[in-house]
Amino acid sequence: MKKTIALAGNPNVGKSTVFNALTGLKQHTGNWPGKTVECAKGRVKFKDKDIQLVDLPGCYSLLAHSEEEEIARDFICFENPDAVVVVCDGTVLERNLNLLLQIIETGKKVILCVNLLDEAKKKNIEVNLESLSKMLSIPVIGTAARSGKGLSNIEKALDSLESNPYNPIQITYPRLMEDEIKKIAKVLDKYYKDKINSRWYAIRLLEDNPSILSSSKKYFGENPLDKKEIKEQLDESRKKLEANDIDKKRIEDIISISFVAKSQYICSKAVLYKNPNYEKRDRILDRIFTSKYTGMLIMFLLLLGVFWITIVGSNVPSDMLNELLFGFEDKILDFVKAIGVSEAIYSPLIFGIYRVVAWVISVMLPPMAIFFPLFTLLEDFGYLPRVAFNLDKSFQKCNACGKQALTMCMGFGCNAAGVTGCKIIDSPRERLIAIITNNFVPCNGRFPTIISTISMFLVIGVGNKFTRSFLSAAILAFVITLGVFMTFVSSKLLSKTVLKGVPSSFTLELPPYRMPQIGTVIVRSIFDRTLFVLGRAIIIAAPAGIIIWVFANISIFGDSILNHFVGFLNPLGFLMGLDGVILAAFILGFPANEIVVPIMIMTYMAKGALLDISDPEILRGLLIDNGWTLITAINMIIFCLMHWPCGTTVLTIYKETKSIKWTVLSFILPTVFGILICIGFTSLARILVFLF
Repeated sequence: MKKTIALAGNPNVGKSTVFNALTGLKQHTGNWPGKTVECAKGRVKFKDKDIQLVDLPGCYSLLAHSEEEEIARDFICFENPDAVVVVCDGTVLERNLNLLLQIIETGKKVILCVNLLDEAKKKNIEVNLESLSKMLSIPVIGTAARSGKGLSNIEKALDSLESNPYNPIQITYPRLMEDEIKKIAKVLDKYYKDKINSRWYAIRLLEDNPSILSSSKKYFGENPLDKKEIKEQLDESRKKLEANDIDKKRIEDIISISFVAKSQYICSKAVLYKNPNYEKRDRILDRIFTSKYTGMLIMFLLLLGVFWITIVGSNVPSDMLNELLFGFEDKILDFVKAIGVSEAIYSPLIFGIYRVVAWVISVMLPPMAIFFPLFTLLEDFGYLPRVAFNLDKSFQKCNACGKQALTMCMGFGCNAAGVTGCKIIDSPRERLIAIITNNFVPCNGRFPTIISTISMFLVIGVGNKFTRSFLSAAILAFVITLGVFMTFVSSKLLSKTVLKGVPSSFTLELPPYRMPQIGTVIVRSIFDRTLFVLGRAIIIAAPAGIIIWVFANISIFGDSILNHFVGFLNPLGFLMGLDGVILAAFILGFPANEIVVPIMIMTYMAKGALLDISDPEILRGLLIDNGWTLITAINMIIFCLMHWPCGTTVLTIYKETKSIKWTVLSFILPTVFGILICIGFTSLARILVFLF
């Protein structure tokens, strides 16, 4: 017996934790057809039942004010799942019951899963599950999904749905509204009786929800208002209600108030708050983390701490990986020579593809393996929504959305991931602003270049090793702050020009602070983020190795293509306080930012293959011999912070926007800012050097 069960709930209730615990590895993710919102499906085996579990987007309502709400509503109401499991947070049950009651009203069979009962117990909140079940007249189970407790009861609840009569609680409206709803439903029954719940459908048509008509067209192939009988009854009912001072706005208010009042009543009978100050700790922490006096300072200090741990922690494993992979290269080389492989074949494969991939892995993997878990720990703790809260006012001043703060944070790990994360922003205009400006925060691939430049030119000879590492992290944090500032500037520029508009309001729930599950966080961040991003970088970096090898080894008019390219770029490079070699390295590093430095070294040393110089002193000497100064180093950091997105990010931008125009703008905007700022800084620096 194959069944489809939908998993619904508000954001931050542990819905995805329930889904992951039930499906394990038997799941796959993608996008909903024609949408940018992620779809997750998985398989569960309960005795003789083969169940497909569909994790619906987290939402607060089925009234469809966002893409997530529309998807959840359409799946539940139009795609006819066999049952819906609604996951609620036991610590804030009253707020969550609003969605539950709306789903019950759709006529689908519903199970209530009260999650986070372990958190409720810590806060001395007692939830009477039996009382809830009696009042709602549906199966109710209690779980603590993070520890797996109570999840087995879902199977019993499904059996209960099949074996017992299903007659759940019914939300009722004023008598006059109820009479008109019944009349409309009676007409709808003639056309849609076996397709959708007529009462629910009548209410949605009565409140004149525009998205319900587009969904009707999609699923039924027709607009119900095209049917004369339905339209006449609907118009008649509206006129009768308006004659009694119940217009469209009043209908919406009555519906909302009815759900809220019923939620309050149910919770007053089934939930006992033994400690009225159960939220005191969270409110104290919020006063610290979101205060206008301490909020920004703590954000900067946390950023500084994360980068310092990443810098210090990644050095040793990066060196070990470098030694291992480049040492293995010698063995591969000896082997292919021994079996007689031609140099024309093995040279581009080993010195091109393998060497680029080895560099990307050794440079990218260790910092990501540290940064992503730290980032995920902050997310698991509940801090990241506070970042969005702190930055919301700044983004509103730029006519953008506060949720952009979250997508900006995702960009620190990978700009492609940050672009994909922009789908959490409801407004298409604000989503585009977030996508186009995401590249102003440096991804994990740009950190090594910025960090090595800082360590070689800005902190060289300062104090001991600890002092230098801390100062490097502080300068890096300042560079990131500059990137955030440029995000605000570019967002404001876009909202005043090609993407004009006023900022939309959005609901931001500040979830309770929770002790992170360190083991789960490490595993999830390594497999779901680190290895995923690394794999994508390798796929793009491998063919880049061939291109770089060709540019460096094929000569035209007595010189390599690479050197001709460098000569062409030298005038612009000089104007920017850089040189043609650096600009060529950035251009050839388009597939993966991690390979900018080795391309630069290869060109300076006039070698035909990517080179690795692990000793920073030797590398610093090489750069100084090729004309590098403090001005060059600072411009290198600025241009590394602000230049075109990498190949992976560009491809992701196109996939998300489906527009060449916005993809090109995403490429040009940070590049123009980077070039102009470098030219401005270089001109000022040269004037000061001349004067003093």
